[in-house]
Amino acid sequence: MNKQMHAYYSGSVHGVGFRYSAERTASSLGLTGWVKNLKDGRVEVVCEGKSADIKEFLQKIESVFGGYIRDRRVEWGKATGEYDYFDIRF
Repeated sequence: MNKQMHAYYSGSVHGVGFRYSAERTASSLGLTGWVKNLKDGRVEVVCEGKSADIKEFLQKIESVFGGYIRDRRVEWGKATGEYDYFDIRF
């Protein structure tokens, strides 16, 4: 059963390759959804897929960008199935 993860990252997360790394990582794990910069300086991420793959995604993002992330808020829910791939939104 697929899950949805919705996260907000804050800190120095703009201009460090966060969105592009998130897109590559999510795509490599077969996750669908999107990532985008918010005007308030945070990054928003929505991922759908297997729970274990989403957890691996979160770990990889944390390992690469842990020094830039000040706070992370993650919510879990049921997958909607509305995404066909993972992309960067502008």
